[in-house]
Amino acid sequence: MKKYLLILFLFFIPFQQYASYVLIPMDAESQTDHLKAYGITYWVLNKQQKVKWLLNYRGGSFLMPDTEELKKECKIRGVSFEVLSDAKTQTILDEISSPSQNQDAVILEKAPKIAVYTPKGNAPWDDAVTMVLTYAEIPYDKIYDTEVLDNKLLLYDWLHLHHEDFTGQYGKFYRAYRAAPWYIEEKRAAEELAAELGYDKVSEEKLAVAQKIRDYVIGGGFMFAMCSATDSFDIALSADGVDICEPMFDGDASEAAYQSKIDYSKTFAFTDYTLERSPMVYEFSSIDMTTQRRIPKETDYFSLMNYSAKWDPIPTMLCQNHTSLVKGFMGQTTSFKRSEIKPTVLVMGENKTNGEARYIHGIKGKGFFTFYGGHDPEDYQHKVGDPKTELSLHPNSPGYRLILNNVLFPAARKKKQKT
Repeated sequence: MKKYLLILFLFFIPFQQYASYVLIPMDAESQTDHLKAYGITYWVLNKQQKVKWLLNYRGGSFLMPDTEELKKECKIRGVSFEVLSDAKTQTILDEISSPSQNQDAVILEKAPKIAVYTPKGNAPWDDAVTMVLTYAEIPYDKIYDTEVLDNKLLLYDWLHLHHEDFTGQYGKFYRAYRAAPWYIEEKRAAEELAAELGYDKVSEEKLAVAQKIRDYVIGGGFMFAMCSATDSFDIALSADGVDICEPMFDGDASEAAYQSKIDYSKTFAFTDYTLERSPMVYEFSSIDMTTQRRIPKETDYFSLMNYSAKWDPIPTMLCQNHTSLVKGFMGQTTSFKRSEIKPTVLVMGENKTNGEARYIHGIKGKGFFTFYGGHDPEDYQHKVGDPKTELSLHPNSPGYRLILNNVLFPAARKKKQKT
């Protein structure tokens, strides 16, 4: 009997050592669904378990404790995984920690609480972030102006700005869609909401919202914005107290010589830009390079920057991918003019041939912001009324991975940069 128990003991000890950790590989060759892999990582964090994000190791892989429940969940969601022994895990961590390797292991501590700033009626496929959060099965709350002005942002770790126009010019859609029923209804609803919240103009109400979001970031929040929510946010802050709206937007004339009254010190990312005055031009300012681009779709790519994982972990996290070359895609705000980006802002993705920035990041107060140009990483030229993107057809999208890097970033927020 004792001999039998000893055999059982010796059998189970090696098995436990062999199956101690699960690696979610994120390289191009091994992962069947990169996007759902982020959802698995969030799922583990949501169970109060810590995850190690292995920066620059096999595309930014995730290491987590091995459980039967985890392996079952990976199989259900179609996420590739590898079971590692203690010895193999330690070998990988030792390799990553070596000074000769541009790699690092960052501990993710908790599942961030996520808010998406978007009108209540918008469907998930109206926005790339809500689409990928839904596909990856990462929970989020929708909030809008009422909640923001009621200080509900304090309940969240991460905020995404839907493709909003914070200037009160209704997306500059006037020329093409002013007679469209949807445009008329959205304008009416915006004016009604502004009045309910105690503002005479939509532009004044949107400025108040932008300032609340600014304060949220300064206080330690993380803000992620895409497309027109990037430049219109900064423009609204810089035009505080200045009427830049023409009569068809707010009922009265814009302020004379308003360009000279723009205060660039109030912005997050951009400076020295020129506002587009004409309501007939589908553009906010000189920040965006959409109309200046001369790049064929077939060669429209941008490159991700390479950072030191040990010394610059934040931009390294935000740039994790299985490729350094990402397909370009357009939007109302497609890309940012390099000369109009503040020197304190990191350009993490750029088209070097065209001299445009696509993916930028900065610090504001105690918080962080990331601006990502374009509308949908897998819909090259998204237009009003186009069908939604089916992410099940793009489970390994590098462009969508950048969004999900930002979603997980607050989980490691306590790890400070060494620079």
